Amino acid sequence: MKLVFAGTPEVAVPALDALIASDRHEVAAVVTRPDAPAGRGRRLVASPVAERAEEAGIEVLRPARPRDEDFLARLREIAPDCCPVVAYGALLPKETLAVPARGWVNLHFSLLPAWRGAAPVQHSIMAGDEVTGASTFLIEEGLDSGPVYGVLTEEVRPTDTSGDLLTRLAFAGAGLLVATMDGIEDGTLHAVPQPADGITLAPKITVENARIDWSAPALRVDRVVRGCTPAPGAWTLFRGERLKLIQAVPVLDRADLAPGELSAAKNNVYVGTGSHAVELLWVQPQGKKPMRAADWARGVRIVHGELLGS
Repeated sequence: MKLVFAGTPEVAVPALDALIASDRHEVAAVVTRPDAPAGRGRRLVASPVAERAEEAGIEVLRPARPRDEDFLARLREIAPDCCPVVAYGALLPKETLAVPARGWVNLHFSLLPAWRGAAPVQHSIMAGDEVTGASTFLIEEGLDSGPVYGVLTEEVRPTDTSGDLLTRLAFAGAGLLVATMDGIEDGTLHAVPQPADGITLAPKITVENARIDWSAPALRVDRVVRGCTPAPGAWTLFRGERLKLIQAVPVLDRADLAPGELSAAKNNVYVGTGSHAVELLWVQPQGKKPMRAADWARGVRIVHGELLGS
């Protein structure tokens, strides 16, 4: 088939690479979000998908909105058979969905209908799921509600951050997306409506969602830290400034600290929760680079009974 691929962040690049490598399909163009300011100089930077497409000599379309007439005219001119999508980052209106003969097919990183929305992997980890996966589905106007072509499953490991899990799903999902394109092309694959039961939503994780509640149990604290790593980053307050928590592990045999209470030894930093303590392993003070929690604690000279979060 002739394809127009839509995607923006790094997590979409493995799928683009897999489609480019396929000997059954032609990636005629790529649709991505417009260049965005980044870094201290706030200069405009192309998306990872745009950079990869340009390296491969593929035309890149950067509509401000996917309903823009210039973009729609070019899309109709290319006349794709199908448009595979991975983390494009914008809603597709009816007139855009109608262009490819076989529709727009999204690779979504959950087992639909679970975790429909922008942050399925983060929510899966924060909810304590033991298994998640990826699904390919035909995009409708509803939020991730279209019929499903294929799925794969992936174990959520006890130490997984959202970054770890998303990386695995991106590479496994790339194969699923190519197989879905193959099945659509040869007529062996047909989309099945999602069940009405089991729908959960996964909206974007806000900075406030990532703030640690030290009155919650240690397992909840662990899940929030892992689910919000690398973005937006779990955090708490220390002496009025934000402290980012990069890695923390529950300590099941210590329950002598009040919620948020700090206890620092030579090589360990513990914090009380609503159940047992967690040990901080890596943190990032405001305006500084990530560091080992024990090094941070020595530098700030924690006072006995001092609290995080206040």
